[in-house]
Order: sequence, then structure tokens, then C-alpha cells
Amino acid sequence: MNDYDKRDMDSTKCCEDLHKDSHYSPGYYWLGNNTLKVDLSLHRDNRERLVESILSNEKDIQPNSFVLFQGGKSKCYYETDRGKKTLTCSRKIQNEINEKMFFWAFGSDMPDCYGTISLNADKKAVSTLFIPRLPAEYATWLGQIHTPDYYKKIFLVDHVEFTDQLTQFFMTNNTNTIYTVQGLNSDSQSTSDLTTFEGIDQFSVNHKLAYPYVAELRVIKTAKEVQVIKYSVESTCKAHMEVMRKIKVGMKEYQCEAIFLYHIYHDHGCRNVAYTCICAANANSAVLHYGHAGEPNASTIGSGTMCLYDMGAEYHGYASDVTCSFPANGKFTNDQKIVYNAVLAANRAVIATMKPGVEWISMHKLAERIILEHLLAGGLLVGTIDELVENKIGSVFFPHGLGHLMGLETHDVGGYLGDAKPKVNSLRTTRSLKEGMVITVEPGCYFIDHLLNSALADPVKSKFLNHEVIARFRKFGGVRIEDDILVTADGSLNLSSTVPRTVEEIEAFMSKKNLFDD
Repeated sequence: MNDYDKRDMDSTKCCEDLHKDSHYSPGYYWLGNNTLKVDLSLHRDNRERLVESILSNEKDIQPNSFVLFQGGKSKCYYETDRGKKTLTCSRKIQNEINEKMFFWAFGSDMPDCYGTISLNADKKAVSTLFIPRLPAEYATWLGQIHTPDYYKKIFLVDHVEFTDQLTQFFMTNNTNTIYTVQGLNSDSQSTSDLTTFEGIDQFSVNHKLAYPYVAELRVIKTAKEVQVIKYSVESTCKAHMEVMRKIKVGMKEYQCEAIFLYHIYHDHGCRNVAYTCICAANANSAVLHYGHAGEPNASTIGSGTMCLYDMGAEYHGYASDVTCSFPANGKFTNDQKIVYNAVLAANRAVIATMKPGVEWISMHKLAERIILEHLLAGGLLVGTIDELVENKIGSVFFPHGLGHLMGLETHDVGGYLGDAKPKVNSLRTTRSLKEGMVITVEPGCYFIDHLLNSALADPVKSKFLNHEVIARFRKFGGVRIEDDILVTADGSLNLSSTVPRTVEEIEAFMSKKNLFDD
């Protein structure tokens, strides 16, 4: 009997006892109260989808082959012994956010793990999770060290072994080929870490085949994945609305960020945000990725200015991404209405047009054209709409892509797989829409000094700009309206529809005359 068996002889009873107050119970992730109880068969379904997809398309897969996933590695900050929101044990860090390809297949947030899925003709997708063999003294810092059988019940895998048994596992199974999940993320342009373990050189390894299959399956969400994303988005929307309720002129931007962070965690169990919060007021709302270390949500919110708040919660690894724009004092000026209604009209037109088969490039062009039409009607531009489009005036005010795929990452994988056309400027995807995609719709209109200066200095572009009116908008900042959209069989579903969006809805909501309360 080994040390693990001595500590936990009855793993079934252990699961029942220890998980009364834990975020994991056999087959589920749940934080109690009113949070979503996630069925971890979600990840078993993903493993089965992967095996079916590979074996249906690849005819040369030999028996006794495996897909090998490598989880995230324990890391410290620089030379320190700490990591973000983690526990330390002899300077070993337990990362909270796991490698997302591994997480997609196994649903575990433990670092230093591996996972295998069998590729055999029976398509049974037999799974093995490999966990680190932790020293007994780690229990002092980490709590009880659990048995493999404990994790087998939690994560609904067929087998659990220790990582130091990985080489022996492949030898015992007379492994033909190991297919690692390594490739280029077309959005980040970063390549996943090389999958390796001691003894890997004894086997035939293919580093290229599996990654595109996993990435494409991540593009098309299952119903169980949609349920988690929907919860994450709904939590985000409610927190955004709390910010709109509590914002006051004179507050710091970071105080609004703090309100958002409090509510997603306290009310909804979302410990992590999906990306750095953007809480931009005043002219800061023209900085597309405001909130980073150089511009850390630190300004004072002025009266009569626009706020652009782009924030999203993450729950069980799945992201949300919602942007709300509104006046700090709750009342739109006429100029603010011109810009806001231009962006809202573009947002609504795209969502109404979305359905399977629609090309994303055409959606971007539609949004850009509608924004230009409104700016033309508002007196900021001169000429005809066709002239404005032809001379690329849209990119002066709308310099980013319409949206991106979303799932386990905010900017998710797969944007340039499948039927994607060659990369177009700043578009994160050029694909045609498919049922099961979740994609953001986030048109924007901004008054960015260096883009305006460049356009005004251009002898062609400058003749389409009303210089006097543009000068009036110089310190306006910007507006972005971002919704998270599920592509359905015959159209689309707006997962973030609960936030106030029209001028009338926002003004009523912020004045406590909430149109959303019966």
C-alpha cells in the first residue's frame, strides 16, 4: 500500500465528505449559492468529438496511437516564490489558469499535468489523466493530497496515473504514434509550448496533426459549452449594470473596475477576468486597449464625458467580453448621441444579418458603412457614402476589426482555419459564420489624434472631413458597443442582450427609471 492509499483509503467517501464546501464534486464544478453547476462531462464530450473528427478524416492513423495534451507548467514571478492568486510550496507555484487546449479536453486547473486520449478504430476515446506525484509534506500548504481515484471521479476520465509513469504508459501500450497538440494561434501569432517529457525521444511523435483539429472543435461550441459561456456573459452584464448604477462624476476609473470585480466574484463566483479591464473615461475612451500598465484606469471621471467600459468575467475557464459606452453623468449630449447612435445602428444591423453562411468580411464592411452614413448625416464628413468607402475614411474612425471568436480565450483560436480568406487588415477572422460559433460584435467610432492628423494631412482624405466639426470632437474619446453572439441554425442569439443599449434605455436606467424593471 503506497502513501497515497494510506492517506485516502476510501476515495468515494473522501469525495462525498471533502466536496461539501469545495468547488469540485464528482463530475461537477460548482461554487455553490446561485452559481452555475458545470457538468464536467462537457470535457468528456470534447474528447469524444476529437477522436471522431481525427479518425473520420485521417485514414493513416495506426492502432495504439494517442493524442497527448500537456497542461500548464508551474511558474513563479521572475525570481520570487509567488504567482498570481496562487499558493506556494517550496517555491513551486500552482497556476490558476491552465493551458487552454489541455483544459478543453480534461477540465482540470491543476498545473504540471498531462492527458492522453486513445486513437483506435473503436473510437472509444479512452482517457488518462497524469498528475504530479506530490511529496507528503506538501499537504501542510496545499491541504490533503488526493489519490488518483479521487481525480478519476472528479474529472470523469477513464484512468489517472502519475506523470512519472508517462513513459511506462506509452511503452506498456505498445504505442505507435504520439500526436501532440502543438501549433500556431492565428490570433496571437504565438506558438504553443513544445510538448515534452522524459523519454519522449523513444517514441514516434507527430507535432502537427492534432492542433488544427482541436482548434476547429473549439470554434464550434457544444450546448454544454454554450451554457457556461452564457453564464459568464450574464454575470458580466449584471456587473456592468452595477457599475452604471454606482458611477459618479469625480470617481476614479479604477473604482469602477473595482465595482465590476467585486460583483462578478461576490455575486457570481467568477474569480478571474477574461482580460485586463478597460475603464476609460474622458478622452481615454479613444485608447483602444486602455487599462494596461501604461494607462492603468487611473484618471478622474469628468462630467459630460463618455465612459467606455470593456470588461468580461471568466467562469470555469470560459470567457465573456462585453463593452458598454455611456455618459458619466447619465445624460447624452447631442454630439454624444450622433456618435453613439452611429455605433449602435452598426451593431444592431450586423446582429440582425448574422446567420450561417454569412461572410464575416461582409459584416465588417456593413458596420463600417453604417457608421460612415451616420457621421455624414451628422455633419462630420462630406461627399457621398460611396466616396467615403472607396477612400477608406472608415478606418480613420473605426480602426479595428468588427469582432473575434470567443470561448476559452477572449480572442479564441480558429480565426484563420477552415474556409478563412487571407488576413484582412485588423480583422481577427475572415471566416463564414457557422452554427455553434460564438463571436463578438463590437463596432466602434473613435477620435484618435494621430489618425485624425494623418487623415487631415492627406490631400485625398482631408477633403472628405469637415475640419471645423472634427475639431469640435477632438476630445470626445470614443464609443464601442460590444455584444457576445451565438450563431444559431437560422440566425443568431445575443447573449448580452440584458444590458441597456439605446440612448433612452441608458438614460432611464442611470436616472433610476429602469425600463428593465417591471
